[in-house]
Amino acid sequence: MDKFRVLEIKKSIFEDNDHEADLLREDLKKEKTFLLNLMSSPGSGKTTTLGRTIEALKDEMRIGVMEADIDSDVDADTISKTGAKVIQLHTGGMCHLDAGMTKQGIEGLGCEDVDLAILENVGNLVCPAEFDTGASKNAMILSVPEGDDKPLKYPLMFSIVDVLLINKIDAMDYFDFDMKACEERVKKLNPNITIIPISAKTGEGIDKWADWLRTEVKNWNA
Repeated sequence: MDKFRVLEIKKSIFEDNDHEADLLREDLKKEKTFLLNLMSSPGSGKTTTLGRTIEALKDEMRIGVMEADIDSDVDADTISKTGAKVIQLHTGGMCHLDAGMTKQGIEGLGCEDVDLAILENVGNLVCPAEFDTGASKNAMILSVPEGDDKPLKYPLMFSIVDVLLINKIDAMDYFDFDMKACEERVKKLNPNITIIPISAKTGEGIDKWADWLRTEVKNWNA
């Protein structure tokens, strides 16, 4: 009996995507554009955090935002009011962005007048973690109401990000959230990660987050 063929489709898809992501990073490096891939669950406060981030850095950097969603322009409309350059990316039902989609977004946004490009990825802790978008750095927001056990449930996401923002710390008194336990779980998965507690609502911690971005953008352009 003839042996059947086994096609490693998933592996092939990831390998092709990783190659395209590396090429995109090279192009962004040449253009001196830093790309931040921002991920989280729906409702974590990504758009509000983006607003605070733009407010903190708009006088120092030219900022562009790519709002990715399955089918909506609500977030893009909100960000447009900050004065930042913004475009909406519709994924056509897909729950993540890959390097090819991100490249299309970058081309639509334009790098010629953007120092810091931020991709607000689709709200999801599973698929976005699997695909390299070509970003300079990956960031994630975990909100206090989601619970301190999220690193145990979604280890891949926490292991591939460079910085974790723990948002809604102004609500700590109302939720059973153990900050120390959360940080220990995250550090076990990703020892080199930077963890910054913030409140996008009150602005607490945003200065430290902005300082992290300033340093990373400077290093990218060195």
